[in-house]
Amino acid sequence: MIEVKERPILFSAPMVRAILDGRKTVTRRAVKVQPEVRMVDMIGPMLTFKNKRGGHWLYPNAKQQIIADCPYGTPGERLWVRETFMDLIGTGVEHRPTPDSPLQRYAYAADCPAGSHADEARKDYGLKWKPSIHMPRAACRILLEITDVRVERLQDISDEQAIAEGIEPFTDFQSSGHWRRYRDGGTNSYVDNQVMSYASLWSEINGAGSWEANPWVWVVEFKRVQP
Repeated sequence: MIEVKERPILFSAPMVRAILDGRKTVTRRAVKVQPEVRMVDMIGPMLTFKNKRGGHWLYPNAKQQIIADCPYGTPGERLWVRETFMDLIGTGVEHRPTPDSPLQRYAYAADCPAGSHADEARKDYGLKWKPSIHMPRAACRILLEITDVRVERLQDISDEQAIAEGIEPFTDFQSSGHWRRYRDGGTNSYVDNQVMSYASLWSEINGAGSWEANPWVWVVEFKRVQP
C-alpha cells in the first residue's frame, strides 16, 4: 500500500470553525519567493517562478511543473491541521465535547471562543492554550485531502471563491454580524461584496498593505477526511 504524503498547515480558530462547519474548502497562501520577470534567451522577458533546484520555471509554459513544486502538496496528498490547543493530561480537568462523549486528551481553542463558558472555565482553572505551531501530529483532529492546486494573483479571487475561503456570505447587511466592510484605498466609497470581505480578512492575517500588494498565491482546494 502506497503511503499518502502528509504535511502540517496552520489555521486560526475562526478558519478551523469554518472547516468544521463545511464552509471552508480552499486556502490561499502567498508564494514565498514571488515570481519575477527575467530575460530568457531567444524568448525575451518572461515571468519566472523559482523552483526547488535553484533554477526557474517559465510561466505559464511550465505551469504544471510550478504546481508540482507547491510546498503544501499536490492533489491526492494530505494536510494535517495545526490549531491552538491544550493538552489536558495531568490537569485534572475532564473534557467531553458532548455529555455522552468519552474523555478526550486535547482541547481546542476553536471550540472555546473568547467569553464562552468553556473559555471562562479554562481561566478559572488557570489553563493556557499552546500555539498551533507546537501542536504534535497526535493532537490533530482535522485531516484534509488536497483536490486541486494552482497559482494566481491574490486579487483574482471571485465572490464564489471568497465564500469558499470560509467568510460569511453577505445576505442582509443589517443582520450579518460577520460582514466586513472594506474601504477602497483610492476613493472615499465603501465596497460591499464577498471579495472585499475576504480582502479585509487577508489584511488582518498578513498585515496592512498585503492585499494591495496583490502577491502571487498558492490556491489549495481540499476536502475533509477522517484523521
